[in-house]
Amino acid sequence: MTEFTPISAAVGGGLIGLSAAIGYLALGKVTGISGIFGRALNGDMGFGQWGLFFLIGLIGMPAVMHALAPSEHGFTAPAPVLVVLAGLLVGVGTRMGSGCTSGHGICGMARLSIRSVAATVIFVGSGVVMVAVLRHVFGVIA
Repeated sequence: MTEFTPISAAVGGGLIGLSAAIGYLALGKVTGISGIFGRALNGDMGFGQWGLFFLIGLIGMPAVMHALAPSEHGFTAPAPVLVVLAGLLVGVGTRMGSGCTSGHGICGMARLSIRSVAATVIFVGSGVVMVAVLRHVFGVIA
């Protein structure tokens, strides 16, 4: 685990909020990653292909930042097959929940959507339960 860094956390949160606001105000689109990705899989890249550029930036910027300013996070990356499996499970979950944490938790809650508030409470609550079970029942997380 790393120490709490409130300045970088605030800047990062502000940038996430700013990108969501720009997407909504400029394009009238909710910046939900699962929706953008799902539409891209169906060939819909959005007006001016903004969805494609958004996904390229979302995937590419961590690689650029790592090249410019490498940082050791204190964990070892899991095997690629586990990352792919986890991604597929997240994809199924976002379809079941009609959206993901970015769509519901950032954009939906900002619009005061009751459905998004309920979904976010369930997302976070499920995460808390899963960590508690993995840590205290199975001893997986130290």
